[in-house]
Amino acid sequence: MARFVVGCQTVDMTDLIEAPTATHPLDRLSEAESAAAVSMIRSHDRFGPKMRFASVDLRLPAKDVVHGYVTGSSFDRQVEVVMFDAGDGSTHEIVVELNSNTIPVWERLEGVQPSIIIDEFGESQQAIRDDPDFQAAMAKRGITDMSLVVIDPWSAGNYGDPIESSQRLIRGLVWVHEQPGDNHYARPIDGIMVIFDLAEQKVVRIEDERVLPVPTASVESAEWATGFTPEGRERTDVRPLEIIQSEGPSFTVTGDQLSWQKWDLRVGWSTREGLVINTVTYTEGDDVRPVLYRASLAEMTVPYGDPSSTQARKNAFDVGEYGMGMLANSLTLGCDCLGEIHYLDAHFCNAAGDVVQIPQAICIHEEDFGISWKHTDFQSEATEVRRLRRLVVSFIATVGNYEYGIYWYFYQDGRIENEIKLTGMLSTAALDTGETTDYGVKLGDHLYGPNHQHFFCTRLDMAVDGNANRVVEVDTVPAPADENPWGNAFRGQRTVLTSEQDAQRRIDPLAARYWKVESSDRTNKMGTPTGYKLIAGENCLPFATEESSIRARAGYMWNHLWVTPYNEDELWPAGKYPNQSAGGEGLPAWTAADRPIDDTDVVVWYTMGHNHLTSLEDWPVMPVASIGFTLKPSGFFDYSPAMDLPPSSHCH
Repeated sequence: MARFVVGCQTVDMTDLIEAPTATHPLDRLSEAESAAAVSMIRSHDRFGPKMRFASVDLRLPAKDVVHGYVTGSSFDRQVEVVMFDAGDGSTHEIVVELNSNTIPVWERLEGVQPSIIIDEFGESQQAIRDDPDFQAAMAKRGITDMSLVVIDPWSAGNYGDPIESSQRLIRGLVWVHEQPGDNHYARPIDGIMVIFDLAEQKVVRIEDERVLPVPTASVESAEWATGFTPEGRERTDVRPLEIIQSEGPSFTVTGDQLSWQKWDLRVGWSTREGLVINTVTYTEGDDVRPVLYRASLAEMTVPYGDPSSTQARKNAFDVGEYGMGMLANSLTLGCDCLGEIHYLDAHFCNAAGDVVQIPQAICIHEEDFGISWKHTDFQSEATEVRRLRRLVVSFIATVGNYEYGIYWYFYQDGRIENEIKLTGMLSTAALDTGETTDYGVKLGDHLYGPNHQHFFCTRLDMAVDGNANRVVEVDTVPAPADENPWGNAFRGQRTVLTSEQDAQRRIDPLAARYWKVESSDRTNKMGTPTGYKLIAGENCLPFATEESSIRARAGYMWNHLWVTPYNEDELWPAGKYPNQSAGGEGLPAWTAADRPIDDTDVVVWYTMGHNHLTSLEDWPVMPVASIGFTLKPSGFFDYSPAMDLPPSSHCH
């Protein structure tokens, strides 16, 4: 009898293989469904001994299936599986039909690499440690205890080396502990990079450019180790802050359906994106109004801005090359989340197809967010004030040295916000004695934090009062002279974005630019289209040149806004397989057709960039930096949706 491990428990396969139990087409895959899909593939005559599971995910149902679904009716349940065959280097896309226990699609692909499989992290690290040439390179630096050596497996990218197109690779960057348990990022072994073949499980070559001094761990990194404050160093003037909801939270969770006051949505999950927000609606009386069909972090790219040979090839696609869902944390009450919390578990499948649980991967709670509105009538001295709450749906992923918290906020006033919180460790570099650099900040003797950027692309499948939408760019401009005798007048200038090329746009804070997604069918009480506007937060552009590898591979980063007509196959802004890709895929390729986007089912892609010129305060653990955007109702309602908020019972 086949057996496999779920979390820390060994479970009989027969206990988990069962008929689909989903109650809605968008329900997240259950562990049983994932196990059933894996079992069918393992028993198929095309399954080979060196095949490895890269991802096992729900195959998204067609929109007409979702929109036409009636509670209790039947629907197909399909699983999309990506596999890598280490025997011949091929990639396989497989569709498993759970209802009929069949495999209608099994396609073999060549020339593409699926994301790095989580097992490959540990396998490559140990194999590199065991390599005699690597051990000799470490001995040149006075390092003989391989148990203290840490290898971070960075995605290989594509820089024109023929092996990048023919072999499955990672680039191993090296650090070393001074003693077990300390912060190894304080001690980079710079000037060396290991090129490792994941399929053959062997070192291809070691690029040993120069021997640099190994930094001595600073007082800060030694005392704080990996971020834990040593005893006696904690602040003593912090008193407890308790969040108490004596009658429980105001939201309800039924399966994957989340309802909070007038908001309703479905929680989704994928190996690649992690948290997905589905079918967001706002209810007014008997009127259930759609706003968003699907929203997720579709790609994240981290280009480094240091020309040294080790740092220059650090360009990670954390969504497409690693998978945020596989790297999600199990969240803990009172630390990651505070208050009355509802958790949802998640899971993924490892290389062998075993189901790996992530308990408490998704956190759902509500927060007080200050005042919603207030007014004091200075004539009568009457005062009215209402407090604002928001619903929070979030998860946190650890991608090597960084942590990323992805937060979706839903407000009582109709707003939706996406916030990404960045924290964790700097991926450090080393300097020779007396050496300086313009491309980072020194953190100690021989140690610095390199400059880099983080680009996040959020895919927003809009549905503002239905699927027929248009996108309008609004700039604030001075009124023309003949209409502006006092020189004070200004107005909003609207430009309808009619095609994909028109819609490749950048922020303009000097014009207070925003983009508005309008309904083509519905109007408000004043006869203008109902809509939501996308308001930019922090942003920047890449500083890489036109000739750079990252320019070709992450072309989506060079515009803040892209708009495409909905296509079920267009999910990934840098392409489906960015790992080792030479580039050109995704948004730049799709939008070359310049398809019309007016009065249709549109997908809005918003890209935001965080520029990280490192500082001393980022060491040894980085305080959270935040980046995000707001979707704010703009003519969607006939009056403020926050007018019906009840007075607080705690005013004294």
